[in-house]
This record gives sequence, C-alpha cells and structure tokens, in this order.
Amino acid sequence: MSTDHTLYEQDNGLAFLTFNRPEARNAMTWEMYQAVVERCDTVETDPSIRVLILRGAGGRAFVSGTDISQFRTFSSPEAGIDYEERLDTVIDRLESVSKPTIAQIDGVATGGGCALVAACDLRICTPTSRFGVPIARTLGNCLSAANHARFLDLVGPAHLKDILYTGRLLNAAEALDVGLVNQVVESTQLDEAVRKTAQTIAANAPLTIKATKEIIRRIHAHRRLPADAARDQIVMCYASDDFREGVESFLGKRAPRWTGS
Repeated sequence: MSTDHTLYEQDNGLAFLTFNRPEARNAMTWEMYQAVVERCDTVETDPSIRVLILRGAGGRAFVSGTDISQFRTFSSPEAGIDYEERLDTVIDRLESVSKPTIAQIDGVATGGGCALVAACDLRICTPTSRFGVPIARTLGNCLSAANHARFLDLVGPAHLKDILYTGRLLNAAEALDVGLVNQVVESTQLDEAVRKTAQTIAANAPLTIKATKEIIRRIHAHRRLPADAARDQIVMCYASDDFREGVESFLGKRAPRWTGS
C-alpha cells in the first residue's frame, strides 16, 4: 500500500501516511497527491482505523509544496485552472475524510504542503518548523478560493493577508499564536506527542468524533464560495508572463523579475 514516495502503515488503530521524498524536501508529485486520496479512502472504509496521521520523512520538511518542474508543461490558461481544481480534489478529500487527521510537522510546510496541513484537523510541530505560501515572491500564481477559505478559517483575514502579501514564512511560535498549529513540542518528543494525542482521540466515542468533524465541515462548506468563483483570478495569474518568469526563476535559482503582466 506504499508507493515510491509515500509510506503507509497501520498500528493499533492509527494509520500513518509518510511523504518519503526527503532529497526534494518531500515536494509533491501527482503520484504523492493521489496517495493522499487513496489512503483517505482506505481509512474511511476500515473500522479498525480511528486516526490518520500525516508526516514527512527526513526531518527537514513536512512537504515543501508541489514539485515546481511540473509547471513547465503549462501552456494555456486552462492549465492553471486544471491544476487548482485537481489540487482542490485532493485537499477536499483530506478535509472530508470521516476519521480525525493529525499533521505531524518537523521542518517546512509550504505551498501545497501548508494547504495539506490546513486541511488536517489538528497540527503538531517542532520549534524549527516553518509555515507559509510564498508564491507572491516565488511563482506569481495564486491559491484557489477553497484554499483561501481554509486558511481564512484558521488564521483570519489580517494574518492571511500578511502571510500571502509578504510571502514570508511563519516560525512555529508565530504559527501557534495565529492558530495555524495546535501544539509545539521538541523534535525528540514529536512522535510521542502525536501518538498520545491520537490515542486519546482513538479511545473516545467514534460516532461523536465523526459527527463533530462532519458538522464543523458542513458549517465551513456553507460559508465558502462556489468552486468556480475565483476562476478569473486563477486565469489572470497562471496565464501571465510573471508566472512563467516565476517558474523559470525558481528552477534556475535566481530572483524573479516581476512586470505585472
């Protein structure tokens, strides 16, 4: 049930999905994103699983985002829409899985990785972890409306604008302060802290947990925009010269030259 870049394990009612591409700071390929969907389906239908835990291998990153080399194939405005819709499908599946989810974060969680973190129910990290969506200073693209809404629910508009406008990364203390994470523990205690939280949840009434999660999900969904509400903004960014410049400058390890076109 594992893939080349993901590992899936079960242990006493807990399921662990590990992103296992440490040489690339666990940057996500579509195979890895698909593994998220498949493992959510697995735990959904397995009554023995009470909690799903997501984590990254290597100690440097949870997930550093989507593998940017995949963006070089974008040749039309529709490519950006297709990408965001495809990513939304993955993140939506993680958010809607009926079992509780915990993000175990040791290192960076940026871009798509930060979106995965936001879709989990609880987030526990180490003091050296960092969080953000630095696309305003790297790629020049934008988040989908759904991902804007997830972050908005967690941190509020002022903090979200700060994070997205500046492109800066929040350290663990800041992430805790704004509500992006629930707990910060030392790296040596991370596994134990996550397991303790997961086991506490697993010992409680599963239908109460399921109902609580679903009711909160429905409240959030009721407040969100239709899926296509931000399509014009996605096209504006992904069809731009700035986006092409952002991709090439990122892969070329140089500063981008923005023109606003």
